[in-house]
Amino acid sequence: MKKFEGKVAIVTGAGRDLGRAVAKAFAAEGARVAVVGRTQAAIDSVVAEITAAGGTAIAVACDVGSKAQIYAAVERIVQELGPIDILVNNAHDTSDSQHSFMRTPDDVLERLMATGFHATVHFMRACFPHLKANKGKVINFGSGAGVGGFSPYFAYASAKEAIRAASRVAAREWAKYKINVNVVCPISATEALAAAEKDPDVAAFTAAIPLGYAGSPDEDIAPVVLFLASEESRYMTGHTFMVDGGSMIDAGR
Repeated sequence: MKKFEGKVAIVTGAGRDLGRAVAKAFAAEGARVAVVGRTQAAIDSVVAEITAAGGTAIAVACDVGSKAQIYAAVERIVQELGPIDILVNNAHDTSDSQHSFMRTPDDVLERLMATGFHATVHFMRACFPHLKANKGKVINFGSGAGVGGFSPYFAYASAKEAIRAASRVAAREWAKYKINVNVVCPISATEALAAAEKDPDVAAFTAAIPLGYAGSPDEDIAPVVLFLASEESRYMTGHTFMVDGGSMIDAGR
């Protein structure tokens, strides 16, 4: 029997990169997967990959900056796939995020908070009744940029740290329902990282990763997410896992 046979998993931001890798990994282990993303063509492509490999998935278009769309998406997922067991909050519009504390435009700050922090909170709240009934698992994505306070990523780092704080509070409050809430802070070879590496400081940072490379979404990051969604990690909650090749050793304490 596959590890997640009979389980329903939501993966947001699943049209590319990390989200795509995580969605495919859950499906390969038997989960029925809701592939959530803003671009219909991208999420349709991921669903096609999953179904071609024998898995089960649906594409759910959703602008995570909209609370109404989030609740509508969760309602549709429950109707089509069943009650939710696993929620992975990966979606975040991080475009135009390289601004210092004083120079970050208000609209950029608001967008990064809305599509990151607010979206994570709304998905967790919308899924809560199902997570409570099923002793569910929540895995939220943070960032070493927030943990380390990296400049010039003020809005991005702030949104990611807000996600970590919310995750710790939810982990404590929801522990009585046996819901596990944890955070993954990855360094991964994604399109966003490739774009960021045009900044010499970012390029120097990734070049100095102790293990020598930016992690593979499929081979290095997705397996950690699946572990945190499995019964093997049932006694772990409220933690941050730095899946970053050793870049911030002990930062998760």
